[in-house]
Amino acid sequence: GRGERQPGRINGTERRRQAVMLRRVRQSLRQVLLLMARRPDLLCGAIVLGVLLVLAVKFTCSRAKNVVAAARPPVRFFSADAPVVDLYLGQLDQVERLRSVAEVSFIFFYAPWCAHSMAARQEVQQVSKKLVKEVQFVAVNCWWSQGKCRRQNRFYHYPIIHLFYRRFGPIEYRGPFVAPYMESFVLKVITPLTYLPSRARLEEFLSFHEPRVVGFFQFNSSPQPPGYITYLSSALQALKRDFRGVVRFGVVTNKQVAEAISLTEDETIFLHRRFNSSLIFPRKRLNFSSEAICSWVFENHETVLQWLQPPGTKSRLLEHELTKGPALLLFLPHNPLGSQPSPMLQQVADIAVRYHSCDNSNHSSWDKSFTSHSLCCQSVVLPESSTSVCEVCLSFSQPTFTTSPLHCLFPPSNQGGDVFQAYLRRCCLHQLPSPMSVNSATSMGCSNFLDSYSPFSQYSACCRKVEPQLNESQAKEEPEMQSVPLTPPSLIPPSSVPQPEGDGITGLRCQTNRTLRFYVLDIALNWPLAVRLGASGDGSDDGSFAAIVNLKDEVHYVLQRSPAATLTESLEGFIRNFSAPYSPLQRHLEATRSDEHQRSPPRLLITELTTSSFLPSVMDLQKDVLLFYYTQWCGFCSVLNHIIIQLARLLQGNGTITVARVNVARNDLPWEFMVDHVPTILLFPRYRKHLSVKFPDDLPITLPNLLRFILQHSGSVPHAHKPSADGEGPGHSAVLQSEFLTLQREVQALHHARERVSQQLAQLWRDNRRLKFDARSLEAENADLQRERQSLEEQHREKSRQLGEAVRRLQELADTSENLLNENMLLRVLLRALKDRTEAREQTEVEKKEAKQKRSHMAS
Repeated sequence: GRGERQPGRINGTERRRQAVMLRRVRQSLRQVLLLMARRPDLLCGAIVLGVLLVLAVKFTCSRAKNVVAAARPPVRFFSADAPVVDLYLGQLDQVERLRSVAEVSFIFFYAPWCAHSMAARQEVQQVSKKLVKEVQFVAVNCWWSQGKCRRQNRFYHYPIIHLFYRRFGPIEYRGPFVAPYMESFVLKVITPLTYLPSRARLEEFLSFHEPRVVGFFQFNSSPQPPGYITYLSSALQALKRDFRGVVRFGVVTNKQVAEAISLTEDETIFLHRRFNSSLIFPRKRLNFSSEAICSWVFENHETVLQWLQPPGTKSRLLEHELTKGPALLLFLPHNPLGSQPSPMLQQVADIAVRYHSCDNSNHSSWDKSFTSHSLCCQSVVLPESSTSVCEVCLSFSQPTFTTSPLHCLFPPSNQGGDVFQAYLRRCCLHQLPSPMSVNSATSMGCSNFLDSYSPFSQYSACCRKVEPQLNESQAKEEPEMQSVPLTPPSLIPPSSVPQPEGDGITGLRCQTNRTLRFYVLDIALNWPLAVRLGASGDGSDDGSFAAIVNLKDEVHYVLQRSPAATLTESLEGFIRNFSAPYSPLQRHLEATRSDEHQRSPPRLLITELTTSSFLPSVMDLQKDVLLFYYTQWCGFCSVLNHIIIQLARLLQGNGTITVARVNVARNDLPWEFMVDHVPTILLFPRYRKHLSVKFPDDLPITLPNLLRFILQHSGSVPHAHKPSADGEGPGHSAVLQSEFLTLQREVQALHHARERVSQQLAQLWRDNRRLKFDARSLEAENADLQRERQSLEEQHREKSRQLGEAVRRLQELADTSENLLNENMLLRVLLRALKDRTEAREQTEVEKKEAKQKRSHMAS
C-alpha cells in the first residue's frame, strides 16, 4: 500500500527522477550514434546481428508450436455388440436428434480415462440389454476437446446420467452405478404413475409405509385432461429429488374408486398420511404446477423409514442426518428390482410404524369416513397344558367397501394352528402368574401381533388359567360361562394387566425424550460403514446389522442378536433398552481387531493393550501398571519410545510392575480412562487402583524421573491399608530398600543373561563361519554348473544349426525329386504321343500298300 500511487498525482520527486532517467538514455543513444558514425562497419554488424536475432527468435517460436503432440483421436467406449449409441466424438447435436424420436432416453456422459466411467460401463450395458426395446441408450464422450459436448458443458465429475421422458428432462440419476439400481430408476421414469382401477388396488397402494399420492382425473372430455400432464410432470419432478422413488404417485380415473378417499372433484390430488390427517392439494392457494405439487408433497409427507445412500466420497450426508438426533441405522440386504418389499424390510417398517403410532385412535380423514372396526374371536387350546385357554381375536381396521363383505379369516387348524400355538406359548402364557401365588381362575395375560405386514388388521390374544381339574371341553366353555370380555391389550389399563414385551414399542416415540430416527442402508453397498460401526466380518445369519448412533453423547450401540430371537424381537428390545431412563445398553468400543484373536500372546517387554484387554490388565490388584497413552500420528510419542523400552528392560524381572501402552486412536476406552492429550503416562498402583496418579506435565519424561515416579507412587501390601503417622502414606525408606534389592536382583539376572548371550553369539559366529565355507563351495559348484550350462547351450545351438541345414537339404532334395517326377511324367506323355503317331503312320503305310496291291490286281 505504501508504494501505490493514483494516476495523475505524481509528486515533484518522481518527476525529477523520470527526467534524470530520460536524460541518461538520450546521452547513451547520442554516444552510440556518434560511435557508429565514426565507424560504419559497426553499424553494418549491428544490423546483421539484429536480423540474425529476429530469425533465431522466429525459428524458435515456430518450433515451439509443435512441442506438444496432438491428442489421439478417440475410439469407441462401448463394445460394438452393446445396444448403446456411442457418440465418442462428442456429437451433442446427434443426442438431440435421437432424443426427439424416443419416448424415454438414457444419456450417459463419460470420460474415457475415468475409472468410474469404466466401472459403470458394464452396468449400463446390462441395463441396456434388458430395456433396449423401451429406452434409447446414448453414450457421449464429453472429454474430447474438439467435440461439441466438451465445448458446451462443464462437468466436474464423471460419469453423469440424464434421463428424458418425452420432452421432460433432464432427470439426473444420483444413485449408485449398479445395474439393479439404475434399472429400477429407469423403470420408475418409464412408468412414473401407477394406475389404480379398483378399490382393492387403491387399498393395496395406500397400505405401504412410504408416502403415497393419488390424483383423480376423468378421461371423458379429451384423451388427456390438462391437469393430468401437470400431475405426470410432478411425479417426474419427485424423481429428480429422490432417485429411489420413495414417494409414489398413483392415478384414479373411476369416480366410485375416488369416493373411497373422499375425492369428488375432477383434477384433485390427495396426499395420504398415516398419523396425521390426509391432505388435498389447495388449488386456490397454490398454483397448479408440477413444481408446486412436488414441493407441497415433500413439505407435508410423513416419513418413518428413510433410505440413506452415502455417495462413497467426501460428503456431509451422514453428518446432516445424525445431527438431528439419535439414529437407528439398519443395514439390510436390498433388491431394488423386487416387486414387493423384502420380509426383513417389512418387519422393520412395521416396527417403525408402530414406534411412531402415538395415538391409535388418530386415523386419517379418509380412514375415519369409511372404517368399520370389527372383532372376530376364536378359542385356541394348547395341548401342552390342560389349564390354559386362549382367545384369539382378529381386529379389523380397514376400509370395508360396500361390494366386499367382512370375513373373519383365521388360518385352518392344520395350517396355521401351529403358528398360533407357538406365538401364544412365547408371548402370552409366560406372562401369567404362578398358580401358587394368584388365583388361577382370575389371572389373565394379553398380547397382540400383526398377522402380516398390513396396517389394517392384527391379532389379539387373551390367555387365562382355569382350574386344573377341568378337562379341555370344560376349559373351552369356561370363558363363555363367565362372560369375560376380550379387550385388546391397548385398551386394558396398565395397572390391571402387565405390559407384554411385544407391545412396548407402540407409541414409544411420544413416551420418551430419546426419540429415534429410522434409517435403512443397503448392506452390500455400505458394508465398510457397517464394519466401522462394529459389524463382524461374517455378518449375522440373515445378513443384517443394526446400530444406534447418538452423535450428541458421542456414543453408539450395536445390536447383539441371539440365535433364537427373530429380527422383530431383537429390534424391539434394542429400541426399548435405548429408550429406558437408565439404559442397560453398553457403549460399543472399537478395538484393534488383529490383537483380539491372539489367545496367548508372547511375553514382551511392553504390554500392548486393546479395548478388550484394557480393564483386566489395568485393574489387576497384584500389579502396578504404568500406562503409556500414544497414537500412531503423535511425533512426541515416537521420541519417547526408547525411554519406555529402557524402563521396561530395567523392570523386566520385577513381577509386580507392568509397563503397558494403548493406542487411543484405534481403541475406544471408557470415558473415565480417557486423556485430554498424548503422550500421557498414568500409574495405577496395586491394591489401590482408585488412586491412580498422572505423571506431572511440567516434569521432563526421562528414565530417572520415571523410576522416581514409580518408586514414589507404587503400591505395597503391608502399607496398603495402614496410613503413616504424618498422613503421607507408607514410609519411603522401606519402599526404596525393597526396590533397591529388586534392582540388585535384576542386575544379577542381567549379568547371567549377558553370559548366555555371549555364549549364543560365539555359537552363532561358528555357525556363520561354517556357513561361509559352505557358501564358497556352493559358489564354486555354481560356477562349474554355469560353465556346463554354457557349453550345453553352445552344443544345442550347433545341433540346431546342423539340423536346420539338414532340413534345408532335404527340402532341396524333395523339390528336385518333385521336378524329376514332373519331367518324367512329361517324357512319358511325349513317348506315348510319338508311339501313337508312329503306329498311325505304319497303319497308313499298310493301308497304302494294300490299296496299291488292289489296284495292281485289278489292273492285271
